[in-house]
Amino acid sequence: MKLGELLREGVARLGETGVPDAENDAKLLLFAAFRMDLTHFLLDRGRELSGEEPDASCVACYRAMIAKRRGRIPLQQILGSQTFMGLEFEVNEQVLIPRQDTETLVERVLEEQQERGLRLLDLCTGSGCIAVSLAVLGGYRYVAGTDVSAAALATARRNAARLAAGCAGRIEFFCGDLFEAVPAGMAAFDVITANPPYIPTEAIATLEPEVRDHEPLLALDGSADGLVFYRRIARELGRYLAPGGSIYLEIGWDQADAVCALLEYCGLEAVRVVKDLPGKDRVVCGRKQCLID
Repeated sequence: MKLGELLREGVARLGETGVPDAENDAKLLLFAAFRMDLTHFLLDRGRELSGEEPDASCVACYRAMIAKRRGRIPLQQILGSQTFMGLEFEVNEQVLIPRQDTETLVERVLEEQQERGLRLLDLCTGSGCIAVSLAVLGGYRYVAGTDVSAAALATARRNAARLAAGCAGRIEFFCGDLFEAVPAGMAAFDVITANPPYIPTEAIATLEPEVRDHEPLLALDGSADGLVFYRRIARELGRYLAPGGSIYLEIGWDQADAVCALLEYCGLEAVRVVKDLPGKDRVVCGRKQCLID
């Protein structure tokens, strides 16, 4: 069998189970199994594979990964990583896979919050993709992330150690439920971000199997209407957001009006909606009023 024929075998196997974009996934898995890039594949695709090492191990590895993908395990979990904001994040079954939609939030913070001396808090941090990206790309003085899942935080800490080790500012993670994880006596934050669970409970059964069966339910389920975490954040943020500070919340495409109303009800000003690249409502922002002398 030639290398190109092995790729076609993988594409066919994935197509049998309805894997979306089977050709792309089969190609990326082949590159990972043989530790090659596109250039080397194009040069070697006509090469006959031997039944000896290292070809035998690479073929076995590839077929094992194809079997996992046929079971609808996400490609990113099989490969163990996902690119976000140009950074390569470790991912696993304990964390939500970073998505391009969430880059909208990070990009808006970087655009609007350019002072290096700011203190940032990222709630529901998961893999740490928001917190670590802001620490690395924004160079802020201090970034904290919280999550109720200790396993997720272990992943976030590994990502921070690998990607943010050279940052001038500090980055720390705390385990607990939203603001409850913030240590007592800690100063208020200039920026708060969050990508909380926001999918209505009944809608979870309709999700793609990659998400429904293999990503953590804890990071998906936003209760009956998908808004329970936004209500809690709006109710509690007054103690943690500094005067003049801003909050940035990722939302579901149809939740903008409800989340805007929650932030306005708790007294925030300049509440607005930011759309993602496809034009869907993706982030709700607001600012806490400055103290008047």
